[in-house]
Amino acid sequence: MVPRTGVTVDICPRDLPLALIGTADGALALWAHAPADIAVPAALLIVLDIRVRRWRRRT
Repeated sequence: MVPRTGVTVDICPRDLPLALIGTADGALALWAHAPADIAVPAALLIVLDIRVRRWRRRT
């Protein structure tokens, strides 16, 4: 039994220069005493390429 509708979440690392920028941005935010609840997710959004796709299987 296969569902007809679904959601696919693709998480891939970005290219190296953008990943370095995201890592440096997160480290700078933590060094400046920003809350980790804000700094870490923001850095992950820069470092990772996250795509959410909704698909429907046609019959």
